[in-house]
Amino acid sequence: MLWEMFVTFMLIGFVSVGGGYSMVPVIEHEAISRGWMNGETFSDMIAVAGASPGPIATNTAIMVGYHAHGWLGAAVSAIGMTLPSLLLVIAAGLLFAKFQHHPMVESAFYGLRPIVAALIFYAAYRLLMTGGTAFAIDWKTVSFLAIFAGALIALMRYRVHPLAVITVSGLVGVALYA
Repeated sequence: MLWEMFVTFMLIGFVSVGGGYSMVPVIEHEAISRGWMNGETFSDMIAVAGASPGPIATNTAIMVGYHAHGWLGAAVSAIGMTLPSLLLVIAAGLLFAKFQHHPMVESAFYGLRPIVAALIFYAAYRLLMTGGTAFAIDWKTVSFLAIFAGALIALMRYRVHPLAVITVSGLVGVALYA
């Protein structure tokens, strides 16, 4: 079972294009389909992983591993998730230094931008749907949207530091939902 977890997260680590948020749907699918946790637990873990320091995909992998197999599962998941990045960054760094201005390389990176944006949007959509706030118009949905709008305005218009926005949003969540 630990070997399956290591291989699963290693494969996810190898295909992690666009950063951690774009891999959230992949991790969710694997964790739920393999019976490591249910959707509600996963949704709760994403909230904690996103508010924790470090990459969300790695944080999520560690939390899934811990939930399924304790400290050993957390370590196996972390190694599986980060080993591909280490190997690929070393190889990519060597190749990129040599070919960074090649038209094919520049075109490939330009072509990856839309799929990365789509994967991040899909992760946000899945988080919204899993939380049960999608189409029910009640005080939780309204407050959810208000927190979202306030955070977005603070980030985009007033350039508030993301850590401050995360902290305030978490405190508002505690005040509203505890």
